[in-house]
Parts: sequence; C-alpha cells; structure tokens
Amino acid sequence: MASPNVTASSNYWDFVFTDLADPRTNHWPLISSPVPGLTIIASYLYFVLNFGPKYMANRKPFQMQRLLVVYNFVQVLVSIWLFFEGLDGAWLRHYSWRCQPVDWTDNPMAMRVARGCYVYFLAKISELLDTVFFTLRKKDNQISFLHLYHHTVMPMISWGATKYFPGGHGTFIGVINSFVHIVMYTYYMFAAMGPQFHKYLWWKKYITDLQMIQFGMAFMHSAQLLWTDCGYPRWSVCFTLPNAIFFYMLFNDFYKKTYVQKRRLAAAKAKAKAKALEEEQQANAARQQEAVEPKKEL
Repeated sequence: MASPNVTASSNYWDFVFTDLADPRTNHWPLISSPVPGLTIIASYLYFVLNFGPKYMANRKPFQMQRLLVVYNFVQVLVSIWLFFEGLDGAWLRHYSWRCQPVDWTDNPMAMRVARGCYVYFLAKISELLDTVFFTLRKKDNQISFLHLYHHTVMPMISWGATKYFPGGHGTFIGVINSFVHIVMYTYYMFAAMGPQFHKYLWWKKYITDLQMIQFGMAFMHSAQLLWTDCGYPRWSVCFTLPNAIFFYMLFNDFYKKTYVQKRRLAAAKAKAKAKALEEEQQANAARQQEAVEPKKEL
C-alpha cells in the first residue's frame, strides 16, 4: 500500500502535468513530462560548460564547414515556415492584436496553431547545437552568459506554451522571433560558406538591432494584458514582461560592448596614430632645420 506522501506527490504531479495541460498536445513527444526536456538542457549545459572544453583542450578545432552550412540552411527553412505559418494561420487572418485567447477546440485552424507551437519548441531544442558547434570549433569567446541564458530559457518557455497554452496571445513572440532567426541564420549560413562571402556580411550589427526591437515589441504586446481581458492568462505578464526587459538589457549591453565601444576604441586608436604621425613629422622637420642652420653659420 502506497504511503499518503507518495499518493499526494503522485496526485500533485498528475494535476500539474496532466490535468492542467492541454489534452490536444500533452501526448506529443517531449511534452507530457518535463523530465526529457530538462535532461536535454542539463546535458547541453554539462557539455558546453564542462565536458566539451575539457575534451577539446588538447585537440584542434573542428572545421565542419559543410555541416554548418547545411545546419544553418535548415534553420532558415524552419524559421521561414514558422513565420509564414504564424502569419497565415493566425496573426494576419484570425487573431486580434490586442488580446487573443487560446482556441481549445479540435478545429483545423486551432490545431494548425498548436502544431506551430510544437514545431517552434522543437526548433528551440535543435538550436542548442549552436553552442555545441561553438565548443567543438573552440569558439569559446562566443559562449557568453547571454548566449547560454537565451538557449536555456527559450526551450523551457516554448515547452510550457506548447503544453499549456498552444495558441493565442503568446504566439506573437514566436512569430517575430522566427523572423529574426530567418535573418540571423542566413547570416550564419553565409559566414560558414567561407571568406569569399564575408565582404557581403556588413549587416551583422543590425541583427542585434532586430533582436532588441523584437523584445520591445514583445513587451508592448504582452503589456496589453494588464488592461485587457480576453481569457488569455493575465498572470503570464509576470514572466513575459521581466524576461523581455532582461533580454533587452543583455542584448543592449552586448551591442554596446561589441559595436559602440569597439568603434570608439578604433576612433581613439586612429586619433592617437594620427597624432603620433604628426609629432613624428614635426620632429623630422625640426631635425632637418637643425641640420641646415649650422651650414648657414659657416
């Protein structure tokens, strides 16, 4: 006979992960229980923070050029599909931009949006390979706190959305994020093709601009739930608004360090170089003058 504590724990587990879940999506792979997803994320963090760097310590970095091109190309295709699926299946035809509840029915349109949420979740899982590739290529400088936080949090958020609220107001974030990823992975794909394409990649910093714009849009769109009630859980703003602010601050800090400070440093170096050149020219002119003056005295 099971003890009361075991029974209570089992009942609580079933309540949180079955009773509260959307029955349409709860049986889909990786969705019914949080254990598989958390195991993947834990393994990912262990690899990129511990095992991977140790494994690569005395090895040459892997090149993986063809693999990276194919991987980024697939991510571009998936992002394009998600973006247009989100627009055509919801935001350009059927959804209110002010407040949109989840359609819990089994009608084709509602299921189309639910499947889109699920594919978005799978895409976030697949994007963990970004960091794995950085580790195997010994690009440790690109594995920042921002990078790890973003790749860890997004699978968990999209898992929760697929399991509990696969549709409605919250899908707006996924749509605009998919557009940003079209641009971002297109950049990564061309960068992986080789140095001959690097001259066409002058627009790298604008990807960060897009990322900050998306968080601003996500904040404003989610904030409407503070004064509008359509049935979508208003408590979700407790997660979406602080997260949007935090992401914006992280990306803004990255932008300043990567582009603004580097530009100022480059300008300061150029100014110092110009000043040194001017001083050298003045010194040369002075030496020439000193060489001429004794001859005049003779």
